[in-house]
Parts: sequence; C-alpha cells; structure tokens
Amino acid sequence: MLEGGCFCGAVRYQINGHLQAARACHCSRCRKAFSGASSAYAALSGGSTLTWESGAEQLARYRRKNDWGLAFCGVCGSTLCGILNGTIHGVALGNVDGDPGVGLALHLLVASKAPWDHIGGDAGTPTASASSRVSPPT
Repeated sequence: MLEGGCFCGAVRYQINGHLQAARACHCSRCRKAFSGASSAYAALSGGSTLTWESGAEQLARYRRKNDWGLAFCGVCGSTLCGILNGTIHGVALGNVDGDPGVGLALHLLVASKAPWDHIGGDAGTPTASASSRVSPPT
C-alpha cells in the first residue's frame, strides 16, 4: 500500500496496488502544471486503485478538451493526480510518501525543456518523432 498527500496536508490518499510507467515530461504545460522541471508522473498499474483518505472536498480539478485532466489541492495547489475520462490514471511522484516502488524510465519532450534544466540519471528519451507528440500519459 502506498500513501501520499499534498504539501499542506489537507488532502491524503492511499493506493491499493502499484505504480508503473514512471516518466518525466519536460513540455512547458507539464512544467507549469507540476511547478517544476518536469511532470515526474507514474500511472496506476492494472487493478490498482486510489482512495482519498482525507480532504476530498478540498480537491480542485482542471480538465482539457480531450478528457485528460489533473486534480490539485485547493488549499496549497499541489498537483496530486492525473484523470483520464473521469478515472484517476496516476499520481505525481513528488507527493508519494517514501519509495513509490518505481523509478523514472523515460524523459518526454526533452527538446522543450527549460533552459535551466539539466536531465541526468538513467532514464531514456524517445526518438525525435515520438518526442514531438503531445498526448496524455498512458
């Protein structure tokens, strides 16, 4: 079981299951949505569920036209999770307590990274054609 929550502690969650497909998207939209150099996001694995343990009434949501969106703490603004077609898809790794059990496997849209960003570590980058597509995480 994984646990996590926002910066101010108003919103807490539990994940029954595991995370998978951790990646960092460096596009300007993800940098803004996640307030950092990248998105650092992982999907819920098949059969995994996220339950709001406290503060669900504090959640604020943003949804794009393509039914992809994010949920934030309405108090402190922490990005908590991604929502696809009304279902929680995954979480921002920065708000998982302790070891999330998954490491970054891929850096996306690195050509769009901030000029001050230096990408290190072992995660790979997709080909130029794949990194030019902007789509919700899968």
